[in-house]
Amino acid sequence: MEISKVEQSIGYTFKNKQLLKTALTHTSYAYEHNVESNEKLEFLGDSILEFLSSNYIYKNYTNLKEGEMTKVRAAVVCEKSLHKVAKLHNFGDFLNLGRSEVKTGGANRPAILADSVEAVIAAIYLDGGLEFADKFIVENLKDEIEIASKHVGDKDYKTVLQEKLQVNGDVNIEYILINETGPDHNKHFEFEVRFNGKKLAEGDGKTKKEAQMQAAKKALEVLK
Repeated sequence: MEISKVEQSIGYTFKNKQLLKTALTHTSYAYEHNVESNEKLEFLGDSILEFLSSNYIYKNYTNLKEGEMTKVRAAVVCEKSLHKVAKLHNFGDFLNLGRSEVKTGGANRPAILADSVEAVIAAIYLDGGLEFADKFIVENLKDEIEIASKHVGDKDYKTVLQEKLQVNGDVNIEYILINETGPDHNKHFEFEVRFNGKKLAEGDGKTKKEAQMQAAKKALEVLK
């Protein structure tokens, strides 16, 4: 792994290079080589990300109500936006993955890439403190936060889908859990949405709500 390339991209130079290496080590690789994985860093990074993004939203979007701030944060602290950050910095090129994950394209899997971002945030915090972690988060997510703040009043995808399908009367819309993976602190959910028993689309996410929203969003795209 070329640590210097990662450091150059994220704009932070580690004093303890091992922290960054661990942040980019997936459980599959850790198991095969008997080294530490990024799971514990990811656990810590998730909390740091939530706190610092909340702080940024609180200070910079004083016009938003509490519920609106929560919605903006949820739109940003999610797999989709973290996946974008990982792609921006080419984390997939530097991930330590086990043989099976390499074969199945783990370096491009959104969940793995999003998790690596949280782990890197924790690594930056442990190596340099909250200030540098905050800098990384703000630089990489401020545009997403700005976009989310402009759409905070919009109806969510589940509501829009329901209104669209109920235009001719009552209908039966169901969200069915089809898969659940990962440890308790890092669950990954897959849902499908059905309309009068017929499958419309599938969606996935780190929470049940996010997975259902993604399913509704894809269903709306299918129905266009």
